[in-house]
Amino acid sequence: MDLTFPNNLVTLASEDKVCRTLGIKFITSPEIVYIARNAGFHALFIDLEHSSLSLDTACRLSVAAMNAGLSPFVRVPGQAGPGVIQRVLDNGAQGVIVPHVDRVEQALSAVNAAKYPPLGKRSVTGMLPHIGYRAASIADVSAVGNTRLSTVIVMIESPEAVANVDAIAAVEGVDVVLVGTNDLSIELGVAGDFDAPSFVESMEAVAAAVKKHGKILGVAGIYNRADLLRDYIQRLGARFVVGQVDLSMVAKVAGATAAELGSLENTV
Repeated sequence: MDLTFPNNLVTLASEDKVCRTLGIKFITSPEIVYIARNAGFHALFIDLEHSSLSLDTACRLSVAAMNAGLSPFVRVPGQAGPGVIQRVLDNGAQGVIVPHVDRVEQALSAVNAAKYPPLGKRSVTGMLPHIGYRAASIADVSAVGNTRLSTVIVMIESPEAVANVDAIAAVEGVDVVLVGTNDLSIELGVAGDFDAPSFVESMEAVAAAVKKHGKILGVAGIYNRADLLRDYIQRLGARFVVGQVDLSMVAKVAGATAAELGSLENTV
């Protein structure tokens, strides 16, 4: 079946390229989709875990993103059930981001909720936004659904998850292993210290497991250390990188603008 909207993450990773991703936490207007596209991003990380965004807003942004040529991925709240994951995917997301996956059983649960049989237990429906709301057979939808319409992204955010990452990455149907750097650093006892040996060792352990099992490595949460992101991309092989979040991006530009205006008051 010829899909109307490609999955940019899947395509770019297959070409050994980075999927540049913008996080969305508070901007609900679809204009942000076009701002992201024009800036050079490939995908959106729409956050339902740490925001007040509704499911409806996430799905509207997802459909707008696909029409603009971006791939939308939605992070569901921790411990979200299969019903939430199915609704996110059925209504526009090209993938689901599952936080706090510490054990292999949680990875299996995410796959069961997101993937069609035989990989999972997801119920199938027709006329998906991913194919432009066109009628399609169940066979066609399920044939492409598990590879391009339901990317499963599991987040590693604790020492327990790092200890179990080899088994988690080995789960069939898990596509991306994404390190949540802030929560991981806190749980390691080195909050925000991404140069700490325990954090560096954890990143390397995750990268090794991802490479071993042929999955995609992702990184989120570091927005002001280009040196670290360069290392993760070039040495560890990260290909799904959340480069900035709308809230911090606006705050950064607002602060710089205010400081520049303040400097204009100074007399020589």
